[in-house]
Amino acid sequence: MDLASIVGLVGAFGMVIFTAISTAGSIVGLTRLLNLPSFALVVVGSFFAVMVANKWNVSLGIFGAIKRTFSIPAFNEAAIIQKLVAFSEKARREGLLALEDELEDLEDEFMKKGLRLVVDGTDAVIIRDLLELEVTQMQIRHGINHALLMTWAGGAPAFGMMGTVIGLVNMLSNLDDKSSIGPNMAMALITTLYGSLIANVTVAPWSVKLKGHSTSEGAVKEMIIEGVLSIQAGDNTRILAMKLLAYLEPAVAKTMSAELLKD
Repeated sequence: MDLASIVGLVGAFGMVIFTAISTAGSIVGLTRLLNLPSFALVVVGSFFAVMVANKWNVSLGIFGAIKRTFSIPAFNEAAIIQKLVAFSEKARREGLLALEDELEDLEDEFMKKGLRLVVDGTDAVIIRDLLELEVTQMQIRHGINHALLMTWAGGAPAFGMMGTVIGLVNMLSNLDDKSSIGPNMAMALITTLYGSLIANVTVAPWSVKLKGHSTSEGAVKEMIIEGVLSIQAGDNTRILAMKLLAYLEPAVAKTMSAELLKD
């Protein structure tokens, strides 16, 4: 569970609630910000606009992507490095073909694919091209979700402005009825608030977080590519370990290097 996502959302909306209550002096200040038509126009209306620009399955799939922003993906970099180092040691002792028996139990499909190509005697350039193509296609798929969320983030304030216009039109069309001025003006302003909240507190930050997840996953796969090619090239295991440790956070790398690079 990603506490930053939860604390951030609760904190941001909590500050809005606190301000509304504080400025009004009572809970009434909060109830004044609750307007179902405004919420429907901004949230639901802007999502329907997003659907116009995307396929049905892509649009609905965004909710699964949003769910992933509340969890911290585990890429198991340390375990991957240990496995690659072990494979390197075995390959240097017994040859590349000795790795074949180890592949069936390997859980990481990307690493398994790369090592399978190595065992099959595939040229290093072809291996790199194939694996990097897979990474590129993964990032393209992830990019669809980022773009969709940013489209939603751009549309929510626009629908907020539409609500503002609707409220002003209703108010100006019925100035003789003074009792309608307040509710129409309230809708005009509240929809703008909703648009800003949806865009800047939820949708846009979700896109940034998903992009960070994608970047981290891409870095792990690049690390695997370097490890696989180093094994194929017969690099010294110590050199391979140093290459892979460069992909880790400094504190983690320092801890692992004490174990992997010990004399």
